[in-house]
Order: sequence, then structure tokens, then C-alpha cells
Amino acid sequence: MSIGQHNGRLTGLVSRFGRPGARPENGNGSVVVEPHPAAAVAVEPVHSSKTLAQFLSLVFQRPAAELVDLGPVIGSNINFLGERIGCKIHVEDLYHDIDRHAREGTLEQFGEFLGTRFPARARSADAVLCWDVFGCLAPPAAAVLADKVKRMLRPHGLMLAFFGARASDDTRYTRYFIEDESHLRARYYPSACTRRWVLQNRDINFLFAGLEIFDSLLLKSGVREILFRKPL
Repeated sequence: MSIGQHNGRLTGLVSRFGRPGARPENGNGSVVVEPHPAAAVAVEPVHSSKTLAQFLSLVFQRPAAELVDLGPVIGSNINFLGERIGCKIHVEDLYHDIDRHAREGTLEQFGEFLGTRFPARARSADAVLCWDVFGCLAPPAAAVLADKVKRMLRPHGLMLAFFGARASDDTRYTRYFIEDESHLRARYYPSACTRRWVLQNRDINFLFAGLEIFDSLLLKSGVREILFRKPL
């Protein structure tokens, strides 16, 4: 499906994505969110994750599994996944791409950029780690990325993704460090892009139509962890 067709299908979807904290539209018709400087965070929260445990257990069952990580390069995660889970890891740092487009003022074209991303990834991945990247993407770009992920998964392939409960003008993004099979540590880093978009359950179901929800967990923080599986 083309980006133009996605934009047509998502006409109603845009209004359903929450964007609290936004000012009225500027002269160009775009919604403006004024970011505040991020406060220093000394504590690195650690939370247990049943979905992570299930994700890793299922990946471990696949011989010579290939995993695509859409987050930044984190050496300890690569070591953990490579040595303890025994899979081959491909890191595709979308946070870097998003930051670059934000600095250059071209976020509106990010969907087009994603259209040419991952050219050799069709049906090549047993698992994908999306983390919480969708909170940074406007609906058209989110639709393109969701389709890219669905296409790169092999049958019975898995995707683990996090979805925030609220939009924010906080200029930080979260790096997730795998502590063990069922615990994640969060660290916060400066970002050029705020998390302006919130996916409701119906939006998630729409974007990932064709994938099965294998498990879902709502954390006390409001973050929803969802483990998807591609059917045969």
C-alpha cells in the first residue's frame, strides 16, 4: 500500500491520537508543542516485564533466530541477546533517524523516509523490538512503520512494543536496558523530538491488523506492553 493510500485511510485516525499540551495551530496549519527542558533524573526505574520474558522465551526456541532492534545500539543488550538467547541481532536505530529529521525540520516527510527504509528486511526477522518508538510518530508515519514491521516478520514472528499512556512535551527519550529475562531498566536521554502521539487500543488494533496479540500488560506507569505474533 502506498503512503498516499495510508494517508487516506488515516484521515479519521489523526483525530483519535491524543496530543495534550499542544498549542493551537500555527500559520502553517501544524500543531505546535513547546517542549520544556528535561529535568535531571537520578533514579533509573527497573520494572518486571512478563511480556519481555515471554518474548525472549519464544525467541530462544527458534534455532539461529534473527532479531531486529529498532532502538539505539546498547552494548549490554546485544551481549545479552547474542550470548544468552543465542540470536543474531540487527540494530536499526530509528531514534537517530527521528532526531535527525526533527533537527532538520522534516518530520512531516518521515513517512516517506520510512518507505525506503529496511529494503532487505522482507520476511527476514523472527522477532522485532519496537520499544516505544510509535509515540514519536505522526499517524501517517506510524502506519508506514507498522506495515514495514509486519512485512519483515516471518510467519509466527514476534514483535514486542511499548505504547505510552499520555503525550508529553518532555524532550527525552527512553533507552531500555535488559537486566535479565524479565526486568528492564529505563534511562533517559535528550531528544530533539517530543512524544506527542498516543495510540489508543483501537488505533493499535488498526495499525497492526493481521498480527495476533499474544499478550498485553498495562504497567502502573500507564505504559502498555504488547507482544504480537504473525500468524502462519
